[in-house]
Amino acid sequence: MCNWKKKALVLALAGLALFSAAGCGGSADKKGAGKGGEIVLYTSQPEADAQKLIAAFNQDHPDIKVKVFRSGTEEVVSKVLAEQTAGTVQADVLLVADNVTFEQLKQKDMLEKYASPELKGIPEAYVDKDHTYTGTKVITTGIIVNTSKAKGDPKAFADLANPEFAANAIMPSPLYSGAAAYNLGVITRTQGMGWPYYEALKKNGMTVTKGNGAVQKAVVAGEKAYGLIADYMANNSRKKGAPVKFIYPAEGSPAVTEPIGLLKTSKNKEAAKAFIDFVLSKKGQETAAKMGYTPVKEGVQPPEGLKAITDFKALTVSIADLFQNRSADKERFTTLFQK
Repeated sequence: MCNWKKKALVLALAGLALFSAAGCGGSADKKGAGKGGEIVLYTSQPEADAQKLIAAFNQDHPDIKVKVFRSGTEEVVSKVLAEQTAGTVQADVLLVADNVTFEQLKQKDMLEKYASPELKGIPEAYVDKDHTYTGTKVITTGIIVNTSKAKGDPKAFADLANPEFAANAIMPSPLYSGAAAYNLGVITRTQGMGWPYYEALKKNGMTVTKGNGAVQKAVVAGEKAYGLIADYMANNSRKKGAPVKFIYPAEGSPAVTEPIGLLKTSKNKEAAKAFIDFVLSKKGQETAAKMGYTPVKEGVQPPEGLKAITDFKALTVSIADLFQNRSADKERFTTLFQK
């Protein structure tokens, strides 16, 4: 074959390949292609953080619209359960505080099993063995201190029951906050603390408020000098210039993982799976770190001011025990603090 014919054949084949890539494979190679439409996210994340997460997700998946319902974990779950009873579950994806909450929905067979391809690097302890939910970050509870108002630094949870801290501390209610409900279950089952610790807090004038956000506002404003709070909230306030610091308690820290799960009733499971995959991916974990959260995925650096998952002592107890006793724990807490 002469040279000009060979060149013409090469150009023709190249053009055909380019046409095929554009017409068949070009768009399919883009993340999220074929997974468009709309999904509904129910979450207990702060509204601003949820929107940042969605914005990052939409950079890779512009064809998927994410609508959000946001409230405290207990109210989110109450909404989901009420919708389940009515046969009108609106949520596709659930992203709330703790795995005990997800166990409740798992027991009711409301969660779809989904082993994301992005599980690599996430410790097994943070992944449900049946793949109905997966932790997305690690949020510890410790002590926030207003350095302008405090007369001393508590080193441990137990210190907040001492007279020097009387009537000057605040904590979130387990009746509203899923993380606080988890903390209640863990601390009351931790040797050396238990229910006597909460009784001592009550006696020492501990204020109970609706959620972590209310604790943050009260301590930042100087209304209280100390508070029990999620680590990232205290750290974010510090980075914004508030006169506060965060202390990891000497006893160890209860740690929730804000799991994510797919509802069986989802009307757009492919798009919902794409969202879950993104949250668990390296980019999704880096997005979480930029928002101030400790990543659950190994190899992704935590934000400045917080410890990595291997650098703090986590207080843990049986998830089955926490699940079975959550209602009783909250009832006992209510009785104690309504005295």
